[in-house]
Amino acid sequence: MNHSDELKKEFQKKFLCQDKFAQEIESLVQNEPEHNYISAIVHYCESNGLDVESISKLITKPLKEKLRCDAIELNFLKQSSKAKLPI
Repeated sequence: MNHSDELKKEFQKKFLCQDKFAQEIESLVQNEPEHNYISAIVHYCESNGLDVESISKLITKPLKEKLRCDAIELNFLKQSSKAKLPI
């Protein structure tokens, strides 16, 4: 492993990046059945002293799609005309 890779890993340990944030949210959803993606993000932000509005840049495309599916299921968003694949 070169110095650049080591530096990148250390940076990711100390600072929240998209991949780490997505992993944390996925872990919450999988390990705590009371959480969907929306509540997992809110819970994570509350537990770590983050403002929910400040994490928008940490949300990956796959996570955004899962949030959209949750919002549709909870009637927060209207069902789109696009076909929805079962998850």
